[in-house]
Amino acid sequence: MANLIFVFFIIVTFVAYFYYKTKEFRSTLPIQKKWYKAKAGVALGIFVIVFGLNTSIVYPTLVGFLIAAAFVIIGFMKSFSSYKQVRHEGKFVKEEYELNRNC
Repeated sequence: MANLIFVFFIIVTFVAYFYYKTKEFRSTLPIQKKWYKAKAGVALGIFVIVFGLNTSIVYPTLVGFLIAAAFVIIGFMKSFSSYKQVRHEGKFVKEEYELNRNC
């Protein structure tokens, strides 16, 4: 049952990653591009975390747990750094939009 929940979250985070990457490519404003890139990074980090947790369920051995721990640590580092970027650049997205709206 837990495996199905993790698979569901893996799919959801992959779709979120793909969505934000598409928004990044379609955006024309530089700060907005960085903001969407950071949001995609958060989704990717959560994807890696959930994938690592799923690995620990599928392969309940010492090697499986070590691999899962590596995925969780790497995913946490990626999502945390991207989250900080989202918070920082999110402050400037509305301002950039307002400045470029009149052009």
